[in-house]
Amino acid sequence: MKELHLISTGNQSMDTFVHISSLVHSYVDYIHIREKHRSAKEISMIVEKLLEANVPTQKIIVNDRVDVAVVYGVGGVQLAHHSLAPKRIKEKFPFLRVGRSVHTLEEAKQAEDEGADYVVFGHIYETNCKEGLKPRGLSSLQQLASYICIPVVAIGGIKPYHVRDVFMAGAKGIAVMSTVFDADDPLYMVQLYRKQMGANTWTF
Repeated sequence: MKELHLISTGNQSMDTFVHISSLVHSYVDYIHIREKHRSAKEISMIVEKLLEANVPTQKIIVNDRVDVAVVYGVGGVQLAHHSLAPKRIKEKFPFLRVGRSVHTLEEAKQAEDEGADYVVFGHIYETNCKEGLKPRGLSSLQQLASYICIPVVAIGGIKPYHVRDVFMAGAKGIAVMSTVFDADDPLYMVQLYRKQMGANTWTF
C-alpha cells in the first residue's frame, strides 16, 4: 500500500492548515502536525480543530509531542533523530505508530533497531525548505530502502511527476508540504499526487 503523507509547513495559521486538511484528508493517509514553534497547548488546539473538521483520528500524526499524541489517541507520532527512542515510546504506548526522520543509512538502521515503524528520509530533490543543501537523490533513497526492512517514506521537493521514480527507487510512501499547502488549489494537487500513485503502468 503506497502512502501519501501531508506535513504542515509551519508557516500557516491554524485555521488555514485545518481548512486545507479538511478538504484533502480523504485522499491522504496521514496528516502531520509539524509546528516546531508552537506549544503543546497550541498543538492540542490544532488536533481538536482537525477532529471537529472530521479529519479521522487515525490519520493525524503529531511531531515529537508524545504527550499530545497519547492524550488524543491519534494515529501516531513522528520523531526527530534527537527525540526519545522509539522503543521507549512503544513500551509505554504500543498503540502509537512511531516514525523517525533520518538522513543517513546509520540513522535509518538505528531507527529500525529501536522499533520505529517507518522512517522519513530526505531531502530527495531540491527544495526551498533545504535551500543550499545538496539533495540526497534517488540513488541514496534506493540504497537506504534496500538496507532496512521497515518502510521508507521519501520527502523533499517531490512533485507529482517524480512520484513514479520515487516509488521505483523503493519508497513505500511520499511526504509533501508546500506543494499542497501553498498551492492555489490544494485539493487538485492532492488528487494529482494520488492519481500518479495509482498509475497501473508501473513495472517493478
